[in-house]
Amino acid sequence: MTQGRLIAVVGPSGVGKDSVIDKLCRVRPDLHRVRRVITRAPGAGGEDFDAMSQDAFDAMTAKGQFCLDWAAHGLRYGIRTEVLMLLAQGEDCIVNLSRGVLAEAGRLVPDLVVLVLCASPKVLRQRLAGRARETEAEIAARLARDAACVPADLTVVTISNDGPLQDTVTRVLAALYPV
Repeated sequence: MTQGRLIAVVGPSGVGKDSVIDKLCRVRPDLHRVRRVITRAPGAGGEDFDAMSQDAFDAMTAKGQFCLDWAAHGLRYGIRTEVLMLLAQGEDCIVNLSRGVLAEAGRLVPDLVVLVLCASPKVLRQRLAGRARETEAEIAARLARDAACVPADLTVVTISNDGPLQDTVTRVLAALYPV
């Protein structure tokens, strides 16, 4: 059986990572969306995720129940180890990952593909403001943040998500699943 690929979607806040992932999974039902565990209050908006307290997250980490975990924006994020079984069964899995754990993910998963989504600063600002989850100062801080580099030894696909979502998804599908 062929090993599945882990498709790690990365990019700045507001670039549309979750929207692209959602649409890709609707178009390709065989693509498994990895649900993240986040120390965020339930119902906080954005992606579907498993909300967890910091104490419960720490307990799962101590038990080795995450294959990847990281901290960002005052929250903790985790990917359950079950994703490794899905990959071993030949399933392609897609997940919104932090650029900070890409090197670790590359060591963990032989067939890692990094999907880098980008957009202009103007588009990012509009999208972040439209989410209404952050103040103007928090949005400015996100936009000013230096983007971490993607390790050079990984397979990378870069797609602009400045335009219509369907156009982006069409380009992503052509890159990931060439005919």
